[in-house]
Formats: sequence, structure tokens, C-alpha cells
Amino acid sequence: MYISMSDRKGGQQDLQETGGHAALTAFRLSPVIIWLGIVSMVTDISSESVAAVLPLYVTGFLGLSTIAFGVIDGINQGASAIVRIGAGWVSDRTGHPKRVAVAGYGLSMAARVGFLFAGGFWAIAGIVTGDRIGKGIRTAPRDALISASAQPEYLARSFGIHRMLDNIGAAAGPLIAFLILMLIPNGFSTVFVVSLAFAIIGVAVLVLVVPDKLKLSARPSEGRPRPAFRWSQLKWLRLKEQGLARLVAVTGLLGLLTIGDGFVYLLLQDREAFAVQWFPLLYVGTNVAFLVFAVPLGRLADRWGRVHVFLAGHVALLACYVLAVLPLGGTAATLGCLVLLGLFYAATDGVLSALVSQLAPPERLGTALGAAQTVVALSRMAAAACFGLLWYLLGPGTAAACVAGLLALAVPVAAIVLRRPAGRTATS
Repeated sequence: MYISMSDRKGGQQDLQETGGHAALTAFRLSPVIIWLGIVSMVTDISSESVAAVLPLYVTGFLGLSTIAFGVIDGINQGASAIVRIGAGWVSDRTGHPKRVAVAGYGLSMAARVGFLFAGGFWAIAGIVTGDRIGKGIRTAPRDALISASAQPEYLARSFGIHRMLDNIGAAAGPLIAFLILMLIPNGFSTVFVVSLAFAIIGVAVLVLVVPDKLKLSARPSEGRPRPAFRWSQLKWLRLKEQGLARLVAVTGLLGLLTIGDGFVYLLLQDREAFAVQWFPLLYVGTNVAFLVFAVPLGRLADRWGRVHVFLAGHVALLACYVLAVLPLGGTAATLGCLVLLGLFYAATDGVLSALVSQLAPPERLGTALGAAQTVVALSRMAAAACFGLLWYLLGPGTAAACVAGLLALAVPVAAIVLRRPAGRTATS
């Protein structure tokens, strides 16, 4: 199996043969996807309200260096990698992804309490680690539920709708943080209390409303022995599903050049020198752009090709870096960066999950999603930590220019790798 740049349907045909004529399959959105979107929306209000003030809280209120923030942001990006594959495997093994997801959401909720008492680097790092481990536990089983509930020919659109709901929360969280800081200068503790309240609501909705179901083909066979987990079981990523292995490798390469939103916003603040209370609105702008583009780009990915859209998203990220580095200044340049960053996430987040769902066998879907998400998390963790060091050594502009140059080289390499045949033609 391989991923072709000309695979306009993403490996799935959205036509059915009826009476000798091709008829377009009607799109139907499962209520499960809507409820999971609501859970993600409320949870993102919780997490993004904290994320929107974390760069300022660490570098301004606590007075730590950009190296310290790079380490914390790296943890924020990559600590979830510790458990992603294991959580996906448990979801596959038990056939109950909701239970695994509840554990992850619950751990993140508990970590919110820690922000009320943390006051130094190690405390913040530990709390962020716990929160991100919770995210790592919940993401693969949640995406497995979405994939199981979606029509195969409309996978990217279904993930796009979920991400749209998710990003309503991602936009609302920083807006709430902004309003709190406008009303209460240095009101970081109030932001943390509001974050905890929304986390509790998210867990309650998941437990009480979302059903726990997978397609029968993805459930473990009754009466069949279930062997213990071994890392050698993941050899199918390299051998059996070669297209998936190459997708994961390319995702890791591009993730190493994704420095993280916080650093992009610190670049903009360094150039524009705007007041700190306006900082959370940068997150709002990015997430509004993500919200606007998530569904249209999901539909485009299903029709034009998921690989095309995935790579185009990284071109948008490259343009964002260039615009952040150029000495243009002004509101238009800042807004352009936020729109491009939102385009990047809309073209890659749900589309990557759709690509993995397209290539992975149903019985290994949770493990495959966890593996891909692990690579994303680890690569972005390394990117954040390294960029924090580059910022310290070279300065913000030079460091960002170096990353932009490397990304400009990596995108065409990724395009070549993903369109190279892997030995046999894709049939699904």
C-alpha cells in the first residue's frame, strides 16, 4: 500500500454503483462525532485558556528564560508521547475506547488543580507533564471513536467537523483569558480556576453522554486469547503497512520543524512590542482561522487528496515563519501570521488522522493513531526545546529564519517520499 499524490479520494471512493450509474453517497454526520466535538470544545476552553497565558506566565510573571520556556513548551508538545501508543493499544485490545479516553480527560482535569499552587520551573514542568500525559491517553481512543462513527469516504470531513468544534473551544479559551487579564491584571490564578471548571464539565459530558462503541471488525474476537503487548508487534508499521510507515516518518521530519505557537507569538510580540494583556488574542486569531478552515479543508482533502492538503498546510506554516521574520510590522502582518498558522492546523490535524485511518487495519486503528501522534509529539517536543536554545544563542529573527530555510527544503522531500510507490498499488 502506498500514498499517492494523485489519490484524489484519499484511498476511498465516494461513489457507489447503483443500477450501473455512479451516485454520490450522502454525507451523514454521526451524533457521536458531535458529542465528542463538544467534549473537545469544553476541554480546549480549559487547556487553551492556560496555554494562552503560559508564555507570559513563565517568562514574565515567573521571570524564567526562553530556554526554560522552550523546555516547558517541549514538554507541552511531547510529554503525551509517553503513553500514546500504549493507550491506542489498550483501546484496540479492550474494544472500549471511551474508558481509556475518560482516564485521559480525568488526568488532565486533575492536573488543572496543580496550577493553583505551582510557582516555579519544576512545579510547572511537572503539572504540564501530567496534563499532556492525559492528552496522550485520550487522543488515540477518541480519534478511534470518530473513525468508527464516520463514513469511510468522508473521513477527513468528519474529522474536520470534530476539529471545528474543538477549535471553537480553542478560540474561546484564550478570549476568556484575555478578558480575565483585562479585568484583573496578573490574574493568572483566576484563569487557572476557570480552566479547572471547564475541565470538569468536559469529563462529565464524556461520561454521561458519549456511547462506548467501535465497529465490530475493530473489536477483539470473543474467546480469542489476547497476548500481552510487545513493542515487536509494531513491526507492521515498517513492513506490512509500508505507506503508513512512510507517512509516520514524513510526519516526524516535518514535526521537527514545527516550533510551536508560543514561540511564533513571542516573535510577533518581540517585533510589535504590544501590551502583554493582548497576548492571548494571538491564540484567539489562530484558532478562529482554524475554526473557519477546518471543514472546508476536510472536504477538499477528501476530494483533491489528503496528502496534497497535508503538504499544503506545511507550506502555509513556512509562509507564517517568513512573515514573522520579515521586518514588515503592523496589524496586517500579524493577522497574516495568525491566518497562516490556523491554515496549517486545519490542513494537517484532522487530515493526518484521516490518512492514518485510511491506511491502518481496523483492528489496529487505535495503535496506528497512537503511533502517528507519538511521532508528532516527540518531534515537536524536540523542535520546541531546540528552538528555545537557538533563540538564546542566535536571537529570535535568525533562529526563525534557520527553521524556515530547513522547512523549505523538507516539504519537497516529503512530497517525493509520499508519492513514491511502496511495491504495490493501493486498493482501498
